[in-house]
Amino acid sequence: MTALARPTHGRMIGGVCAALARRFGTSATTMRVIFLVSCLLPGPQFLLYIALWILLPSENKAATRTAW
Repeated sequence: MTALARPTHGRMIGGVCAALARRFGTSATTMRVIFLVSCLLPGPQFLLYIALWILLPSENKAATRTAW
């Protein structure tokens, strides 16, 4: 499994679904469909997405952080 960081390429809005897809070894499209279907269920899906968008580092920031 790779580190959890939002990629700079291949993301649509914030890169959260692309980061989760890369982490769990699935396609970004599959992860986006799972997220959209989960939005039909009650719960804080949008708040969780926004929180992950804020908390997950961008891929280029994560690379510079581990480089030194």
